Amino acid sequence: MAQFEPGHLHIERHALGKEDHSYNLSIDYRVEHDPKEGIGMQFHLHGTVEDKALDESFFLPKDQAFDFARHATRIAQKYGMPKTASIGSVHKYYDEMFEDVRQQLDVKSGDPVKPEHLQ
Repeated sequence: MAQFEPGHLHIERHALGKEDHSYNLSIDYRVEHDPKEGIGMQFHLHGTVEDKALDESFFLPKDQAFDFARHATRIAQKYGMPKTASIGSVHKYYDEMFEDVRQQLDVKSGDPVKPEHLQ
């Protein structure tokens, strides 16, 4: 199950058996200004993975903000989400969040990427 509204994505998965996994996660996000990186997106990932509480935040600069699913998935994996699982697997809702992030940051096709972010 997943639900999206601008600034918030909620995803929930219930284990179907002993070898399966469950999580109940929310990602809240908003535009912020970082003194070093400039404009970007502040993300707050919270909820549970296998009934283990998770509450972490991370900032991504404007040119990296679309990599939020990879960062959120890595955090969730630290709390027990299997390496084969991905927060981006709920494609419809991920796409809606991606578009919302793009609009909030006013990102246009061809906008520059900082070379130091490519390393």
